[in-house]
Amino acid sequence: MFKNREMTDDFRSEVLKNGEAKISARALMKGAGLTDDQIYRPFIGVVNSYSNFFPGHSNLDKIGQAVKDGILMGGGTPIEFSTIGICDGIVMGGLGMRYSLPSRELIADSVETMANSHTCDALVLVCSCDKIIPGMIMGALRLDIPFIVVTGGPMLAGNYRGKRVDVQDVAESAGQVLAGTLDIEEFQAYEDEVCPGCGSCQGMFTANSMACMTEVLGISLPGTGTVPAVNAKRYHMAKKAGQIAVELAKYDFRPSEFLTRESFINAITLDMLLGCSTNTALHLPALARSIGVDISLDDFDEISRKTPHIVKLSPSGKHLMQDLDVAGGVSAVIKQAIEAGLINGEQMTVTGKTLAENVENAEVLDPEVIHPFSNPYSEEGGLMVLKGNLAPLGAVIKSAGVLPEMFEHEGPARVFDSERHAMSALAMRRIKPGDVMVIRYEGPKGGPGMPEMLTLTALLAGQGLDSSVALVTDGRFSGASRGGVIGHVAPEAALGGPIAFVQEGDIIRLSLSKRTIEVLVDDEVLEERKKNWIPPAPKIKTGWLARYAKLVGPVSGGAMLEE
Repeated sequence: MFKNREMTDDFRSEVLKNGEAKISARALMKGAGLTDDQIYRPFIGVVNSYSNFFPGHSNLDKIGQAVKDGILMGGGTPIEFSTIGICDGIVMGGLGMRYSLPSRELIADSVETMANSHTCDALVLVCSCDKIIPGMIMGALRLDIPFIVVTGGPMLAGNYRGKRVDVQDVAESAGQVLAGTLDIEEFQAYEDEVCPGCGSCQGMFTANSMACMTEVLGISLPGTGTVPAVNAKRYHMAKKAGQIAVELAKYDFRPSEFLTRESFINAITLDMLLGCSTNTALHLPALARSIGVDISLDDFDEISRKTPHIVKLSPSGKHLMQDLDVAGGVSAVIKQAIEAGLINGEQMTVTGKTLAENVENAEVLDPEVIHPFSNPYSEEGGLMVLKGNLAPLGAVIKSAGVLPEMFEHEGPARVFDSERHAMSALAMRRIKPGDVMVIRYEGPKGGPGMPEMLTLTALLAGQGLDSSVALVTDGRFSGASRGGVIGHVAPEAALGGPIAFVQEGDIIRLSLSKRTIEVLVDDEVLEERKKNWIPPAPKIKTGWLARYAKLVGPVSGGAMLEE
């Protein structure tokens, strides 16, 4: 598998099973059904977040079995264990959404705990959906042991009376009902038709964005990001990944050997080419920090300015993940970017080949889905970092999903100290064209948990206000959100960031062409407001969320727990 590299005969798992002192450990393993032969093979941890409760994970039991088959085929012993997994789409708008980002830390801790306790020689991460993919990877990177990622794949489009529909359609339908542009019968029909089966939500939302990131980072097989969940290729890839995991263990090929700053620059570049979810600006820095690499919002900004946007999927465009797969997949995009000198193809990957070698046979099969570099959707990337006196450390917007008329916007602030109050005002039609909604105290500390606001942004778009109302928050958005919605404002209000001092009626100006976001209030006035500012009491005072709020670091560093 690896040229000019010797296999190791020093497996981590030997400390768990070799020698007379480990007779009890071997006896317990035999009690679970393992034979002597299985005990003395490499232990390959199969980390699985299967759930029967939501479609992104409902096929992972079968994917996990295929992985285990592959491990056995490769001469290893699968050691399966589970992590938690939250469906953001189900918990959106409620208390559960506050647990979503914090759950990333729990998942990482559980991977670290189990893999170290049972001294796995390598890992296969079987995952899908928003925080689960980065959480598992963070845990594996901390350990610096060989691993490979296997995802469940994206869902196919739904069909309503011959019209293709996806999760974004159903999310925005409530706003359309309020606006009187959708009748109640069609609204109710969406519920039955929009999710036809297993898989992560159909567009370039966070789950699929992160799956695509695993391909360019070289920690999964080509096709991982786009092959539909119902395609048999998913099982072929899972079996192959199981076999590769055994080889990774035998060669002791650790992520620290190939995941460099250049790898993450490649990932940010692909992010811009595809117009991925703004949540990548949280997860990629967290992944990098987990292996001792530093990337920042400044890197996102710099790369965005020189990288064209060539793929426009839902929620920004009409195409879905299944269209990108048929058009050549992420591999075709990477190959184009290597040829254009935007991505470094010499980075090594878990296949034992370079990134360029992984995609050498890829080709663009539909230029309507994957535009050529000579005809991009825009000359700059699909995400932008805005700075100004309202966000001195930066804020993030999915520019790929912004209508042209919202690239420059100025209007009065409508200030809300929680998502719930903003939602109430929007549902009661109190937000008017030209307004700038400011939602604060929803960051990692203030939320706590930095909840996504898809329910709110979908209501905004459903009412047709995405072309005339901006939204600014220290919280964040779902990958399915679109419009002039700016999140990740840093510093957050709970830390005394300027967003805490905005008052009702202040004029806010945002400019995507200048990449600025400003409140048009004199510095002296803001300073005076800061002197009189009293931080609000924590919203949650007990339990895991209260501990998370005390320990979480700034959003600019990936909102990780601080040591």
